[in-house]
Amino acid sequence: MKYNEFLKKKSQIGGEHGFDPLWMPDFLFDFQKYLTEWSIRKGRGAMFADCGMGKTPMQLVWAENICRRTNGRVLIITPLAVSSQTIKEGEKFGIEVIRSDNGKPYRITVTNYERLHYFNPGDFDGVVCDESSILKSFDGKYKAAITQFMRKLKYRFLYTATAAPNDYIELGTSSESLGYLGYMDMLNRFFKNTQNTSGLNRYHGQNVKWRFKGYAEDPFWRWVCSWARACRMPSDFGFDDDGFILPPRTETQHIVRASRPLNGKLFVFPAVGLREEREERRSTIKERCEKIAELVSDTGKPALVWCHLNDEGDLLEDMIKDGLQVAGKHPDKLKEERLLGFADGDIRVLITKPKIGAWGLNYQHCSHITFFPSHSFEQYYQGVRRCWRFGQKNPVKIDIVSTEGEADILKNLQRKAEAADKMFSKIVEFMNQHLEIKIIENYNQNEKIPQWL
Repeated sequence: MKYNEFLKKKSQIGGEHGFDPLWMPDFLFDFQKYLTEWSIRKGRGAMFADCGMGKTPMQLVWAENICRRTNGRVLIITPLAVSSQTIKEGEKFGIEVIRSDNGKPYRITVTNYERLHYFNPGDFDGVVCDESSILKSFDGKYKAAITQFMRKLKYRFLYTATAAPNDYIELGTSSESLGYLGYMDMLNRFFKNTQNTSGLNRYHGQNVKWRFKGYAEDPFWRWVCSWARACRMPSDFGFDDDGFILPPRTETQHIVRASRPLNGKLFVFPAVGLREEREERRSTIKERCEKIAELVSDTGKPALVWCHLNDEGDLLEDMIKDGLQVAGKHPDKLKEERLLGFADGDIRVLITKPKIGAWGLNYQHCSHITFFPSHSFEQYYQGVRRCWRFGQKNPVKIDIVSTEGEADILKNLQRKAEAADKMFSKIVEFMNQHLEIKIIENYNQNEKIPQWL
């Protein structure tokens, strides 16, 4: 290998691993066609496109092109119940997608993340991770399994609307799974931590906080743009936003006050800190669930009710006469039936946790959402965008039922929302400004030897 080739290989900037598109259908919008052509030429990358921007048809066209190029197979991995929607989208666009739960490969196969361990990566030439933000948990059980599965595949792509909802460093897990910079390599190149250590997330029992090195913020975003594209609106690429303007949404906060003091307290005071927040949340389950039931009962309209505790879900199902719950205790088949039943209008009120049903599902028919807040911005964002997405025709109403002690949670959500907005803005800003190492082919100057040599 020549030294110039070695430098290009180590640059971690640019690099095409794909090919020119072999098939580009008419059903894609102009901006979707632009993004899909880039993804096919890139071969390995990520698409951070907002909810309703058409990630499913784009990934199906990507998969079809990989199959035509290699005469092989592509595996699409999705959250629970999203696989059925992917199959329906394929039928609508004339692309055959077959679901497999036992590891049997087809030309374009779709399965749930929970079933990935049944499949052999050697059976496939490409893989798509739908709602790939599941990779953000560096120590998560799925992250290691997915990264290992993808490692030897030439063609791999990630699709999500929430690439790094809590911190920019979460982008490192996406980069690593695609075969670019590893998580710790990314951190040490662009960031420094408060303890000046390398490779530690905890130091003497304390969480280590990472921040950009003084020179590194712009190079970091250019590097991200070398393997990812972000899209909130078609106008991010100079296309017309017609048809993608969302209807208005209103957010109303309802405060439920604790009726009795917390343990060890003589009087009722708002909770302070995570421990007291959890205690106050549990002590007000009845009051908070009664408020939710009051808001959604007897409206005659669909409602999506998000909860976090098992006791909340069970009580809400008892209080809301035409509501059905999807809970962790239910078998996967029943979960999927109820999630899809709500989408088809067979269930008026769906009660579930964001970690079960907040990813990938399309509920544009529903315009009323209720929340018990948590510190997870991703769960809140994804929960809202199941309904408030492109294709929604009605104004969306969001009711947040919280206690006095949960004011800090709402502030934290706002901070994370601003950080996520900044991330999208930065990726869009540097989208077409890739860093390139300029190689001087004919270097004809003599080296200067230091005097001490």
